[in-house]
Amino acid sequence: MAGTFHLDDASLFVNPGVTSPAGIIHLWAPLATRPLTYSTFWLTYQLAGANPLPYLITGLALHLAVVWLLFLTLRRALPLNAAWLAAALFAVHPIQAEAVNYVFERATLLAALFCLLSLRAWLDNAPWAAAAWFIPALLAKEECVAFPLFLALLGLAGKGPKRAWTQLASMLALATAAGLRAMLAASRIAGAGAGASAAYSPEKYLAAQGPVIWRYVRLLVLPFGFTIDPDVRVPTPTLAVAAWLALTAAASVALLAALRGWQPGWWLLGGLILLLPSSSIFPASDLAADRRMYLPMIAFSAAFGLIAQRLDWRLAAALAALLAGLALNRTLVWHSEQTLWQDAVAKAPTKLRPRIQLARALPPSQAISLLDETHTLFPNDPRVPAELGRIYLAQGDAPHALAAFGVALAESPADPLAYNNRGAALAALGQNEAARADFNRALSLNPCEFNALLNLRRLGDPHPVPPHCRFTPLELRQLQGN
Repeated sequence: MAGTFHLDDASLFVNPGVTSPAGIIHLWAPLATRPLTYSTFWLTYQLAGANPLPYLITGLALHLAVVWLLFLTLRRALPLNAAWLAAALFAVHPIQAEAVNYVFERATLLAALFCLLSLRAWLDNAPWAAAAWFIPALLAKEECVAFPLFLALLGLAGKGPKRAWTQLASMLALATAAGLRAMLAASRIAGAGAGASAAYSPEKYLAAQGPVIWRYVRLLVLPFGFTIDPDVRVPTPTLAVAAWLALTAAASVALLAALRGWQPGWWLLGGLILLLPSSSIFPASDLAADRRMYLPMIAFSAAFGLIAQRLDWRLAAALAALLAGLALNRTLVWHSEQTLWQDAVAKAPTKLRPRIQLARALPPSQAISLLDETHTLFPNDPRVPAELGRIYLAQGDAPHALAAFGVALAESPADPLAYNNRGAALAALGQNEAARADFNRALSLNPCEFNALLNLRRLGDPHPVPPHCRFTPLELRQLQGN
């Protein structure tokens, strides 16, 4: 087994809470998010440093633990054959590969593990134990906040305690508090990529989620086209309304069928409920992500198990082998940054972000060639020349970096980072006064532009840090010269 880190994984190793021997204390601060998950990252780092293999092995081990616990739990609610089929689908469906191979998604695996312990207690008629297990699930990842609604739905289906409204109310109160805390934390972290920092408004995000959920359904039934960065856009109002109406109709049919005794209907509705936190009104910068299906797959897999429980074992084995092969292929795609983003570019050739990410994974000469091609596709997007400038500057080619950053600035004259980048190229050329002017211009547009503040200090200009700026502990140490 081999692989590397991707995307948000890098943030783990610049987080003093993870890398410092005493950092675990800060991971449990009042507004710290996912303290349980980060505590496990702290432990892994203290034992193994930044070697990716132990992180990947931990992810695989957690997935196998979730699979086994899913089988043990569903045996309490489903016929034995249905429980086996459900666990097998959950184990090998390629939609699960992203959550297992993406180190940062340990949070998703842990939340699913503790939610299953909660579900098991619920099915054993131990509602207070179910509520207790739900607490570490929330501390692992707040995305499981809809889980009490899922338990309530199972209660309507006759599974679990008959009168547990106090316990359900307690779990919903905990979920509400965790959700509000997560939103507050996201609002206080610049570039959090969620809530107020997301690239989309709640209205646009909600509009996109109808088609996105149908995309997830398609991936479940026809498991091909997986990618780390799907080409999903905000749809037209007509398409958004049509997708949500179709989804509402499908959910209504499932509910009516469930009320008439068709047991898979309850589980299909449960999967939709578990999708609500990530696929409704709380925006994230990625409109769609396969990893968001990991927890809902508990319910969708149970529905499949019930539907397919009379399937011939040879056909079931062949289907499992096919899905396992597809999942292995996805795992191989996650082997390196280059293979991951080459796959993403192939799946979304007219989307910019995969091209930028692939350029960062390629050798400089190949990256420059790719970005020159990309600039013909996106001639007015400043991110392309900005990335070119970054590569040239890293290569020590300050004149070409200055030219590229100049193009980026012409295309985004109100962007403080564009002024900072040009200033960095000017400083590399020894034009310190011009560089200082660009850094100050960046700060006039955004007084909290960290890079401009840091670059001014490197030029010997101790520009004061505005007290309202929120920087990470690492950034503050850099600004203080430590």
